[in-house]
Amino acid sequence: MEWLNYHHLHYFWITAREGGITRASAALNLSHPTISGQIRMLERALGEKLFKKRGRGLELTEMGRVVYRFADEIFSLGRELLDTVRGRPTGQPLRLVVGIADVMPKLVVRRLLEPALRVDSGVRIVCREDKADDLFAALAAFEVDVVLTDAPLPSGSAVRAFNHLIGECDVGLFATASLARKLRPKFPQSIDGAPMLLPTDNTQLRRTLDHWFDAHALRPRIVAECEDSALLKVLGQDGYGVFPAPLAIADTVKSMFEVQLVGRLSGARERFFAISPEKRLKNPAVVAICDRARESLFKS
Repeated sequence: MEWLNYHHLHYFWITAREGGITRASAALNLSHPTISGQIRMLERALGEKLFKKRGRGLELTEMGRVVYRFADEIFSLGRELLDTVRGRPTGQPLRLVVGIADVMPKLVVRRLLEPALRVDSGVRIVCREDKADDLFAALAAFEVDVVLTDAPLPSGSAVRAFNHLIGECDVGLFATASLARKLRPKFPQSIDGAPMLLPTDNTQLRRTLDHWFDAHALRPRIVAECEDSALLKVLGQDGYGVFPAPLAIADTVKSMFEVQLVGRLSGARERFFAISPEKRLKNPAVVAICDRARESLFKS
């Protein structure tokens, strides 16, 4: 494993920040040759030149500017760490890294994140979208704080984490006004042979829909299958077929995509989870997400 010498990086950072080795020597109370030697060792370790001569002074190379940006963030986080451990106010917003399963409806995610953005102490949200399994691995490595997904962590998973049910709601089918008027009177039998836009078969929602169609002996005509739920809605808005969406966001779907509700799929429900390493949630932003979702978004 390769290791970075942070002493060397610190000397480089001070030199770049102070604008030269002479000022860095005064700031660090070290000799000019000592600092020069430390920077050369860092350059050899990285395999890149970080400074270049400019007149009688030094100028950062292109790679030097990249390294300086990283160093600036590293030492800023170091100061914040010490302030936090010693109980001093950091002045920094709470940082929340949210893993978002790529199957999650973005309108639901938007509604879930809203309360976290309003936490009194302030919060900076970093969103990472990926496959659920990859996000669970990131959770185990403490690279994300919480994973939002439409299915619980599988039983027997090697990842030590806990499922927190945020809420659940019925699923509805939506379509343009003209198509909805045609299908609504004899719903759900009218869905048999109707043009349908569905999520791909690797999603929990698709499995729920397939089970519902089978239970009602319905065979819709599948026009398109999309991993991206937003694309399904856009295609539905364009009149290519009927599409599913959680009824918790029905009003938003209808107004944003200019569609109407065809019907509610009785017995077909979507469930949403926050997967966290904590059995009892402590992060105030995550608590805000879960509490607000239960109180309003998924309130019966």
